Amino acid sequence: MHYRFQQGNAEIYWGDAIEVLSTVIPDYSIDLVFADPPYNIGKRFSNFLDKWDSEESYVNWCQQWLDLCIRKLKPTGSLYVMCSTQGMPMLDNHLRKRMFILSRIVWHYDSSGVQARKYFGSMYEPILHCVKDRKNYTFNADDILIEAKTGSRRKLIDYRKATPQRYSSHKVPGNVWYFPRVRYRMPEYEDHPTQKPERLLERIIIASSNLGDTVLDPFSGTFTTCAVGQRLGRQTIGIELQEEYVRIGLRRLGIQQQFGRDVLGAPDKHYVQLAASPQLSLFNDE
Repeated sequence: MHYRFQQGNAEIYWGDAIEVLSTVIPDYSIDLVFADPPYNIGKRFSNFLDKWDSEESYVNWCQQWLDLCIRKLKPTGSLYVMCSTQGMPMLDNHLRKRMFILSRIVWHYDSSGVQARKYFGSMYEPILHCVKDRKNYTFNADDILIEAKTGSRRKLIDYRKATPQRYSSHKVPGNVWYFPRVRYRMPEYEDHPTQKPERLLERIIIASSNLGDTVLDPFSGTFTTCAVGQRLGRQTIGIELQEEYVRIGLRRLGIQQQFGRDVLGAPDKHYVQLAASPQLSLFNDE
């Protein structure tokens, strides 16, 4: 059972991802899938605890929705998948038999200050970039260029060429990406334990889809994929099981400003100015 909400280029399904993918989304209709599923690491998502009975049952569940996502993609479509560092090898092994994995991306970020004490804690999350046809897929390289410091700042010259010339000042990003995690005081913040930054989704959506294309997120959470896709002129489809997060999506995408009798509003954030600590005195000018 599921519920559907739509306005303009945005569509939300409130229900189970596998059920909606199986019964609603037409085969070969999607240009880009971004999937950021539960990681099976014990986090609490509203009324859902992200923990399966065994690793095997989690992997079997992932394989079900992955195969459905592949079936929904157009022949020229792309799939980006996130997972934990522990779980990604198993998803990688499954996908490499069904698609072409073009890139294994590392999204790394800053520490919150709480880290492991008995092993090297994880400071990144892996992302797979997969396509159905490695000779025919969307990749808008010129639209995602970043600064190439060798050419733009250091002004180095490549003397290996017949006519020496400066290195290019721009380049396509490599497969190691730095974007800060979403923090409480950021304007984009929503109340969700694993919200992904808009800049991360901007790069993916701009690179692997075009204006008017259809972007699907089967585990929408705070609906960042859909919000960014909507802003970039894409058709978006978001699937989410938890009512609390569906409410966020309805508000962020401008579909509804009220849910039942409740007005849908952005998080009411409160800030407390902490008194200066004596421990910081060595950094103060005297």
